[in-house]
Amino acid sequence: MDIENFTDYNCTSEHLQKGITSKILISLTLSVLTLMTTAINSLVIAAIIVTRKLHHPANYLICSLAVTDFLVAILVMPFSIMYIMKETWIMGQAICDIWLSVDITCCTCSILHLAAIALDRYRAITDAVEYARKRTPKHAAVMIAVVWIISIFISMPPLFWRHQALNKEDECIIKHDHIVFTIYTTFGAFYIPLALILILYYKIYKAAKTLYHKRSVSRVEREQNGQVLLETTTTLCIAEKSFSDHSTDFDKIHITVRNAKVDMKQEKAYRKQKISSTRERKAATTLGLILGAFVICWLPFFVKEVIVNICEACYISDHMSNFLTWLGYLNSLINPLIYTIFNEDFKKAFQKLMRCRHYL
Repeated sequence: MDIENFTDYNCTSEHLQKGITSKILISLTLSVLTLMTTAINSLVIAAIIVTRKLHHPANYLICSLAVTDFLVAILVMPFSIMYIMKETWIMGQAICDIWLSVDITCCTCSILHLAAIALDRYRAITDAVEYARKRTPKHAAVMIAVVWIISIFISMPPLFWRHQALNKEDECIIKHDHIVFTIYTTFGAFYIPLALILILYYKIYKAAKTLYHKRSVSRVEREQNGQVLLETTTTLCIAEKSFSDHSTDFDKIHITVRNAKVDMKQEKAYRKQKISSTRERKAATTLGLILGAFVICWLPFFVKEVIVNICEACYISDHMSNFLTWLGYLNSLINPLIYTIFNEDFKKAFQKLMRCRHYL
């Protein structure tokens, strides 16, 4: 009997030790992600504020996105870490309501910012001349305001519905018992923006591809016209010399120079065409990263939200639910990297900030 008790005690202590170790590792991992999200978004905000070259309406949207993701990092993630570690809510229902409202609003706002940036880029590439006139700081401010207003309207009804149901003091979650609220929140916060982003970026890619193709054809035509002109000049020179004097060394030198110029033109045209195709591949890569990161981070979470709130028999563990939630939060870390890493102006601004240079 004593041996059995001793064995049970050892098993229990080992289980507790493993549980504590895993909690510490999870806590450290989530804390590092929170600090990285805070730091990187702060860097983007500082770069745009300090660097005059980045004072452009398109970058104001990116700055607003960084502010939103920064708020997720400092107001949402720390409370989530505490909730996961404690496995119970200890801060009362008033703080719970505030945390949930900030969580839903900021995450929804971050997603809608991606749709606004996609719309801005689509109009910039398909209606470049007209949109360049309308693309002012005031226009960017209006877009940002609209994004925040829509986010608030999407996030408020779930909180109101939460107050109509009975909630435990040690819980801080939103349960959508009615299918209408589930559809309203998930479609408004994710599925409609996702469809809009997919359509816009597909059209952007097609428009960019068409534009690059037209420019390449135009360059090739100009180079070919130049080549025909050079070849005509060479032929005339040869014809004139052949009538006056037969095959002198001067003729050979003159023809060689002309042919060298033609070869140089052809090589230059090929190089420009290669650069154009490289830009096209780079644009496709950027779009792929933007869409891939967004879908991978948020789609599993919103699929889970629909399944859990519609299917009563379906069950997802707390660990899986927390993992999917943090996968969505991870998008706030990835956003500033994707939207700035391919921009040379941002790279230079980051380098100057990292070197602590004072500039305007």
